[in-house]
Amino acid sequence: MVRIGILTISDRASRGEYEDLGSPAMRAWFERVLSCPWQAVARIVPDEQHLIEAALIGLCDAEGCALVVTTGGTGPALRDVTPEATMAVCEKMLPGFGELMRAASLQFVPTAILSRQTAGIRGKSLIVNLPGKPSAIDDCLNAVFPAIPYCIDLIEGEYLESDPEQCKTFRPAHAKARRP
Repeated sequence: MVRIGILTISDRASRGEYEDLGSPAMRAWFERVLSCPWQAVARIVPDEQHLIEAALIGLCDAEGCALVVTTGGTGPALRDVTPEATMAVCEKMLPGFGELMRAASLQFVPTAILSRQTAGIRGKSLIVNLPGKPSAIDDCLNAVFPAIPYCIDLIEGEYLESDPEQCKTFRPAHAKARRP
């Protein structure tokens, strides 16, 4: 069973003062799109870089999540440090993810240029920073997920499959031959 880490970064949600809308939006997206057995491993932490780093490390290393998606903390505000935490724990960064998410979001809102989403690899885990707004989460996952299963294949992670009617992913013909 593929494990997917779902990490909400929010001071108010971590204190119970604000309803976490990002985590349920990410879960709903994966429930709709994934056709393989999967399990969510959810966490909520405040906007503190060392706590975000610890949560990311735990989800990747201890929990064995093939994919970790984050929501929150990607803007320009002083306490927005999710990209910095992601960069601190990853061995390789994949800036194309952030570029594509901003391009997709610009179709809906001009402030998408303020977003600092990124993605990177830690061991056999892919970490992807998503925005906090549920509709923006959908827009960004729809844009980048077609490349995610193959990326996880390349880092020798778990095999992800999606319903092609919901989100068509791409794997080269030679990669499909290695399917478990």
